[in-house]
This record gives sequence, structure tokens and C-alpha cells, in this order.
Amino acid sequence: MSKKRSILKFTILAIFIVIGLVLTFASFDVAGTVYRYNGFVNAIPLGLDLSGGVSAVYEASLSSTANTSDLDSAIDSTISQLGSILYNEGFSDATIVRQGSDKIRVEIPTQEDDPTSVFEVLGQPVSFYLSTNQDFDVSNPTGTYLSSKDISNLYLSYNEDGTDIGIAINFSSSASEIYNNFSSQASNSTTIYAFIGEESAISLSSSNFASANTLFVSGGVVTSSTAAEYCLRLTSGLYPASLSLSETANISPSLGQDAIMFSAIAIGVAVLAIMIVLCVRYRELGLMACVSTVIFAILFAFFLQAVPFVEMSLPGIAGVLLSVILLAAGNIIVLEKVREEYASGKKVPLSVKNAFKKSLWPILDIHIVTLISSILLYILGTTAIKSFAMVLLIGTIVAAFCTLVVSRFLIKWYLPLNSTNAKRMGLKRSKVLSEQLAYEPSSEQTLSEGGENNDEKI
Repeated sequence: MSKKRSILKFTILAIFIVIGLVLTFASFDVAGTVYRYNGFVNAIPLGLDLSGGVSAVYEASLSSTANTSDLDSAIDSTISQLGSILYNEGFSDATIVRQGSDKIRVEIPTQEDDPTSVFEVLGQPVSFYLSTNQDFDVSNPTGTYLSSKDISNLYLSYNEDGTDIGIAINFSSSASEIYNNFSSQASNSTTIYAFIGEESAISLSSSNFASANTLFVSGGVVTSSTAAEYCLRLTSGLYPASLSLSETANISPSLGQDAIMFSAIAIGVAVLAIMIVLCVRYRELGLMACVSTVIFAILFAFFLQAVPFVEMSLPGIAGVLLSVILLAAGNIIVLEKVREEYASGKKVPLSVKNAFKKSLWPILDIHIVTLISSILLYILGTTAIKSFAMVLLIGTIVAAFCTLVVSRFLIKWYLPLNSTNAKRMGLKRSKVLSEQLAYEPSSEQTLSEGGENNDEKI
């Protein structure tokens, strides 16, 4: 690669970095529209401890769908289900705790949508019945029917053509005989009726019986705009404990804007300190690592605001710091290997090539272990731990990419500009080798392990 091409690539990269920094941190009104761009950083959702939110207290009683007569175990199971539902609704930093003997307290961070509507829906569960009788009485069910007790799972889905959104309902194996009977009747042009709460009957045909033990419900009250709400309310009706909303209140952020400012300062100081160390110890090679760090910050901020289920809380900030340290560790491993290779007598291009080759598995080991730990924490942890795990998971992937790909290309583009002045790169020979070269200046070519190949690509 020629010097001109290297300069051109760095110029184009600098333009993209400036654009990336503007998109990451700047906020501005978009000309000619009413839209305001807030930047990647400002678009990252904040958790309860940073933004405040809303709390609700539910009174719990044993549900008619419960498979237990023990209220305590029913409440514990309901708390677990509430956590899953709120997480799927985007409230990844929700807090759900038991209050007293028969109450559940739920706290969620403030979102763009009114969070109190979620509390109202969770506190207004509806029942489900399936029957061949259009005049079926949900308050006094009789005859052959399927009910909420027979449901094992339900979720939003599309029909086979992908044109209509509705609710997919999975029935338990114990209800398969009645379900198959209804499916057969529907195939013979018998209309089957679904009842959601006290709403009017929804007419179903054979096309609604999509597969074994799975029913697709749409039409009637289940429209494209209400399907999500009714799916949530039906799910609420499956809780072992029935919930009744008793009170709601606003929550002030426990940390707030001061915590955000101090956290940003802490992260900024940490990044600046790392950059100073890199530049002092590794000179121009360290400068390439600093550019890689800036690119990491842009990519990291983008993915934090783009990936669902990310909410920046105090544990999340810890995940950011750990990701920055992980990136710095990877770059230091590579640059230290470059120093070792050059000290042993190799020329700069071959030293860089061997350094990345020898650093690959040590860096992958660190990132893979962190990646696995993040996944396990995400699967097994509470909502607060999930926030930390998701941030660390994203940070680990971006850090690995920037260390092994971005830094590699940056150094590759740099070498045509300087591959002989080791002092500018913070490189030096070992003491013994330096003394040997002082007496045998021509021996450096021999010590470089095949000098004719030293210019091969990194």
C-alpha cells in the first residue's frame, strides 16, 4: 500500500468518525421537519434509578386458574410471570417485590408511553373460553368447552398468510382431545366460538385451528390495534394469583441527573486515562489504538440505543466501564506482543503480523469467557442483573471487533507512513540484541527471520 492510499483512507475515516461523533452526542432540530434528533447517547433508555418512574401495588388472591391452594406459592409464581411479561413489554429494569402477606409491588421506569396503562392492563385480566355454543355463558360455563385453565402458553402471531395479526393460543396436552374434536367440527363447517372476558363471541373456522393444540384467534375485539392489549390481559388471567390494582404513585429517581453526569465524567476520565497511557507507552501505534477506542464508543452507543431490552441503570454503567477496560486490555495485549516481536530482532511489519497472530487466542479467550458469563447472567439473573449482562454482552462483542479488526486495519494503514522509525512507535530492541547490532550493523537483516518476507501483508 502506498503512502497516498494510506493518507486517503485515514482522511475518509476521519470524516466518518466526525459524522459518527455528531450522531452519537449531538442533539439538533432536523431542518424542514418537526423532528428533533437526540443522538445515540440520549436515545438510550434509562432505568428506574436514573429516570424515576411509576409504582403500583396489587392485592393478590387465589385465582380460579391456579393449580395450587397455597396463596404464598401462587404469589411467588405470579411475581415470576410478571417479571417475564414486563420484560417482554420493554420494561427490562422493572422491580417486582412482595409486600406484606398478600400484596405485590411493581415499579417500572418512565417510558415515552404512559406506564400506568400497563398497570391497568395487568390489573384487568380476562378469561378465555372456547365452545360450539354461541350463547355460551362465561359466568356459568356448561357443556363441552376449553377455558383459560387449559392454556399452556399464548403470544402475538400472524396467520399463515402473514396478513392478519392475532393471538396464538397453545393448549395443554390434557385438553388435546377436546381441541381435536373442535378442530374436526370446524373442518366440517361448524362454527366454533371464542369468548374473551364478557366481550361478544368471536367466530372461528377451520383456518383458525392452525396446528395441533394451537389456535389462532383474530377478529371481533382482537384487531391489529388491540391484539397486544388482549394478549397481555389474557396472560394476566393465567396468573396463579388474581391481581387487583389498589394504588399507584410516581417515583423520583434515586440517582437522577447528577448520577448521570458523574457517571459520564467517570467514563470519560477512564477513557482519557487509557488513551494517555496508550499514547505515552506505544506512541503512534498507541494513537491507532486510541482511534479504535473512539470507533468503539460510537458503535457501542449505537447498539445500546438500537438493541431492545437495554435500559441504562447503575449496573449498566458498570457494564460500560467493564467493556472499556476489556477493549483496552485487548489493545494492550496486541501492542505488547508487537514490542516483544520487535525486541527479538524482527522488523516492524513482521512484528505487527506476528503480534496479531499470537494475540488472537488470548484475546478471544478473554472475550469468550466474558461473553458466556454475560449470557448466563442474562438468563439466570434478576432484572437489575439482566441490565448489566445485556450491556456487557454488547460491549464484549463490539470490543472484540474493534480490537481484532479495527485496530488491525488501522495499523496496517499506518505502516506505509512509517515502518522503519521504531522510536516513533515506542519500540526498541532488547539490550543484548542492541549490543550485538552495535558491533554487527548488518546482522539486523539476518535476525529479522527472512528479511525478504518482512513486507508481506499483515
